[in-house]
Amino acid sequence: MTVTVAVLGTGIMGRPMAANLAKAGLAVRAWNRTTAKAEPLREQSVEVGESVTEVVRGADFVLTMLADGEAVRAAYDEAKGAVAEHAVWLQMSTVGLRWTDDLAALAGAAPFVDAPVLGTKQPAEQGKLIVLASGPDELRGKCAPVFDAVGARTIWVGTEPGAASRLKLVANSWVLALTNATAEAVALADALDVDPDLFFDAISGGPLDAGYAHVKGKAMRTGEYPASFTAANALKDIRLVLEAAGDRADLGGAAAALAHLKTVVDAGHGDEDMAALYRAVAKS
Repeated sequence: MTVTVAVLGTGIMGRPMAANLAKAGLAVRAWNRTTAKAEPLREQSVEVGESVTEVVRGADFVLTMLADGEAVRAAYDEAKGAVAEHAVWLQMSTVGLRWTDDLAALAGAAPFVDAPVLGTKQPAEQGKLIVLASGPDELRGKCAPVFDAVGARTIWVGTEPGAASRLKLVANSWVLALTNATAEAVALADALDVDPDLFFDAISGGPLDAGYAHVKGKAMRTGEYPASFTAANALKDIRLVLEAAGDRADLGGAAAALAHLKTVVDAGHGDEDMAALYRAVAKS
């Protein structure tokens, strides 16, 4: 029997994920608060619904990929009465620890898997995300066709919701601190009259190298920031990181990224790629 997946949220990440699920032969229905954002999926054999209840009714999986915990809760609250008893809720948005607990409680006795992903727009389009999953052992095989369709690999972190989200926050702290450190290196090079390209050449191929730094550094050097992951979403994520850390760790790199992201988002650049935090780092 064909597995049916209801995808709630078709933004930068959700839309290519839905397309890859359909490409893998799964029956896919999609919903987005702004329906027009989901419409292009019709050309990729995805059924687009006008309402959440229409999309989730009878589905084997309900996959949420929305901006934040509040948006996920609102969508699932609306859908809950129509969700099939056997359906597995794959909560793949990055919502932090408090919201993950709240959403798991909302699921009640229904199967729930905490499954945020590592990767941005291009890996999502290529089906090469890294899925971080935590949930009951008996769901691993059942979830495999969905996770394999959107990701290059799946890392099962534990059996309780929250384990995967904790790992995601650790990874996000590194990604955002690295992006901020790249911006600072480029800005310092400019301040010292050093060609920033020499910096990237110097680290290339050695133990200091990071492909991510080259990608984000190119955007910073050109001043063009097409969104792979928006500054607004990055700001949300770094706040979740710092909230989770509390006073148990001094995350200076994350705090710097927060300050710079807030500056650029407040200045109206929230829809640009998170590399746009360079705007707040560079003084000229």
